[in-house]
Amino acid sequence: MTIIIGADAQGHTLKNHIKAFLIKEGYDIKDVSELDKDFVDNTLAVVKAVNEARENLGIMIDAYGAGSFMVATKIKGMIAAEVSDERSAYMTRQHNNARVITIGSEIVGQKLAENIVKAFVSAQYDGGRHQIRVDMLNKMA
Repeated sequence: MTIIIGADAQGHTLKNHIKAFLIKEGYDIKDVSELDKDFVDNTLAVVKAVNEARENLGIMIDAYGAGSFMVATKIKGMIAAEVSDERSAYMTRQHNNARVITIGSEIVGQKLAENIVKAFVSAQYDGGRHQIRVDMLNKMA
């Protein structure tokens, strides 16, 4: 699994903190950020790289997480969640098979961000009864 990470200018500092944390935890990281690009372009780069391999996961950071979330969910077959707590990060992976989370650097501090990404990348999709909803989500644009 490779964790694809990206950020716009407002999320750059938190992205670097998360990136260092995940590397220290032993994860393979691919940073696709371009500081001269906005959240739309950087989110599209994250989603594209996530879609290169089934096991890849993505994390996108902007000021509030909402803009990046809206972009990611426009890509057919991409399930993304805007999160600002550990439980949501874990459960969206476990029950919804989310492959991308978005985080707002103006909302989430460094320690909470560490806990969020650790919960997200350590969770496993349960499948089973949840697959019906995941199939429904995957049919949407």
